[in-house]
Amino acid sequence: MSIERIESVTYGVADLDECTRFFTDFGLTPVERTPDRAVFTTQVGQRVVLRHLDDPGLPAPIEEGSGIREVVWGVDSQEALDALVAGLRTDREVQVDDDGVAHTVDETGFGLGLALTSPEHLDYDPRRYNSSGRVDRWNHPHTPIADVVPIRVCHVALNIPKEGRQRAVDFYLDRLNFRATDIVEPMGVFMQIEGDDDQHNFLLCHRPDRAGTNHTSYEVSGFDDVIEGGNHMIAKGWREARRLGRHTVGSNVFRFIHNPAGGRVELAADMDRVDDTYGPNVHAETPPHHIWVLETNRDTPAPNTSEGTALA
Repeated sequence: MSIERIESVTYGVADLDECTRFFTDFGLTPVERTPDRAVFTTQVGQRVVLRHLDDPGLPAPIEEGSGIREVVWGVDSQEALDALVAGLRTDREVQVDDDGVAHTVDETGFGLGLALTSPEHLDYDPRRYNSSGRVDRWNHPHTPIADVVPIRVCHVALNIPKEGRQRAVDFYLDRLNFRATDIVEPMGVFMQIEGDDDQHNFLLCHRPDRAGTNHTSYEVSGFDDVIEGGNHMIAKGWREARRLGRHTVGSNVFRFIHNPAGGRVELAADMDRVDDTYGPNVHAETPPHHIWVLETNRDTPAPNTSEGTALA
């Protein structure tokens, strides 16, 4: 019995139309649009919900402007859900709505929900790659990806104040049975839920020393999807937040886009999968953000050298 996945992420937003356009361009599937809210789904049925900042049904904001108001975690059985709710009710109020979703807040004040889940498992054929001695693709050239559609929300990263950071982390470890995989003492704690094998599904980051939205990460099927998905967003007029690269912690290839709903979104592929023999790894110093990041000197004037100018 365990938490299986992120079930939904709800944002409070200042401009519902702009944020609706953003997530439509990002490739999520729109399923509801009213004057007060917009709802999107991933390929596996998780929801991204946009609601106006002043919607009285939202948890209270912990940052100015647009940002994440609630993360709902999907639980695999009613028995497990009831047990988690009973444990939370020992020291905080928990409301259960008409759909059976339990709502409360964590130690920082972020909205926290629990809901029954029934994950959809996809049978898709990712792009295949060739190299000498390993041929996975015969007689089929690569073509452009017409539409990059995120498979799932794979993790959420939230900023928290340094004061009380251990209490904030312990809440998820002790009350929701998350597991710390990488503890970066100067920066934050990466955590894995019981029912998933990604190196992390959740990050509480205290390095900025303030509460707020950091990012949500969306898994796509491969490197090409990360690259082309970012290109698609730039072509639509959205601004890249980080250049293409590969993380150190988690190892995934990434590309970040600024999100008008708050923080950033990440396109991610090839995340480390780990079991309970992994970690927790304690890092006294913050590892480099990336193993590599895309760099170029193509637009930099070449220096005059005696060796001449290289061919383009």
